[in-house]
Amino acid sequence: MFETIRQDIRAAQERDPAARSRWEVLLCYPGVHALWFYRVAHWFWRRGWVVAARFVSHLGRFFTGIEIHPGARIGPGLFIDHGMGVVIGETTEIGESVTLYQGVTLGGTSLKREKRHPTLGNNVVVGTGAAILGAITIGDGSRVGGGSVVVSDVPPNSVVVGIPGKVIYRDGKRVGSAIDLEHTDLPDPVSKAIEQLLDRIHGLEAELEALKKRLDEGKSNDDSRR
Repeated sequence: MFETIRQDIRAAQERDPAARSRWEVLLCYPGVHALWFYRVAHWFWRRGWVVAARFVSHLGRFFTGIEIHPGARIGPGLFIDHGMGVVIGETTEIGESVTLYQGVTLGGTSLKREKRHPTLGNNVVVGTGAAILGAITIGDGSRVGGGSVVVSDVPPNSVVVGIPGKVIYRDGKRVGSAIDLEHTDLPDPVSKAIEQLLDRIHGLEAELEALKKRLDEGKSNDDSRR
C-alpha cells in the first residue's frame, strides 16, 4: 500500500512542474486523492460489496470532483492533473503511466452490461476536455488533443485531434515511449484545410487581377487605334 502511495506521488512530481514537494502532492492534489478513493472502492467491488464500493466512489467524487467507477481497471502511474470533471466509466481499462487532464470523459455508448468503455494503452496523454467514447482502444504512446471526441480505435504512437477525432502522425514520426505532455502542440486538420483554401483564393484573386489589367490594356489600345 505504501509503495503504491509513493508511486502516485512520484507520478505527480514527474509530470507536474508545479509540484515542489511530496507533502504538497500528498495534501493538495485531488487527482492523487481520487486514486486512493478508487482503490478502496475497487477493493470492495472485487469482493462483491457493490453498494459499499459505489458509496466510497461517491465520496471520492464529492471531495475531489473526479468520478471513477469502482469497476474500472487502472494500471500504475496514472496521473490526473487538476482533474475537475474527469469521468472514468465502469469498464474502462487504463494502462501504465497514463496522464489525464481536467474535464476528460472516458464514457460508454451502450446500455448493455458489456465492455462499453475505452481501453487506454501505456503512456497515453488525454488533453483537457477530450471525450473518448465506446469500447475502443487508444494505442500505446498516443495523444488525444484537448476538446477532441474520439469514437474509433487509435493505433499506437499517434496523435488524435478534432470532432470526430482524426489520427494525425506528428511530423510523420512515431511518438516515443517517453511521456510527452505537449498536448497543446498538435496539428489541426480543419485549420490546415482552411489555410489551403485561403491560399488558393488569394492565388485566384491575383490571377483575376492580372486578367483584368490585360483586358483594360487591350481596351485602351483599341481606343487609341480608333
